[in-house]
Formats: sequence, structure tokens, C-alpha cells
Amino acid sequence: MKIIEYAFLAFIGFAGGIAVGGGFVAFLTVLGVIPRLTQLTKSIKFIHVYEWAVVTGALCGGWVSLRDTVFFASVYWLILIGLFCGIFVGMLAAALTEVLNVLPILAKRVRVEDRIVILLIALVLGKILGSLFHWIYFIK
Repeated sequence: MKIIEYAFLAFIGFAGGIAVGGGFVAFLTVLGVIPRLTQLTKSIKFIHVYEWAVVTGALCGGWVSLRDTVFFASVYWLILIGLFCGIFVGMLAAALTEVLNVLPILAKRVRVEDRIVILLIALVLGKILGSLFHWIYFIK
């Protein structure tokens, strides 16, 4: 009976991984996030580095999430890792926003086309304050 349960769990895990991986690849491919990111940063010659960074990050993230991994690191390393994670999320969000033209559509719907800079500043400050609240609240 245990063999059937393990086979079923392996099948469910494999199917879930295929679904999530397929969605992630579709997200990156259809929206063209990586090529657009290289265009924005004027680093088109490093496109293979970006692609391998995404693949390596997905593999490492999957491995860490499947195991009970604990990192014993200095506070300074954690600051550096947090900085890189923030840069990654921020650049991915900026590339996604650029690809989808979210801000002009949002400004038009809210009827603030003439104040799009204020809208952008409000979004950035909201993200910064939200992140600071999250990290400061959970540290104490």
C-alpha cells in the first residue's frame, strides 16, 4: 500500500511541478520579460547570463523550498542577500510593468493622466513603506 501512496505522491508532485514550471516559462516567454529587461538595462550581450540566472534561481529556489534548509549567516550576508532579492523583484516588476503598459492604462482609468509622475512616486513609496513595515514588524 505504501508503494501506491508514494507513486501517487510522486505523480502529483511531478504534475504540480510541470504546471508551475510551464506557467513560469509562459510568463517569461510570452511577455518577453528577459529580452525587455536587457533592452532597458542596455545589456543585451548578457542575455544568456540573465537566462541562466533565472534557471539557476528557479532550481535553487525549488531545492530550498523542498528541504528544511537553514542558513547560518552573518547579518551582513543577510543584508546583501536581501538587497539582491529586492533588486531582482524590483527589476522583474519594472520589466513586467513596462511590458504590459500598466501605468498609462491605470492613469487613464483613474483619470490622472496629467499626474502620472505623482502616481509613480506613490506606488514606489507605498512599496518601500510596505516592505519596511513587513521587515521591521517581523524582526521585533
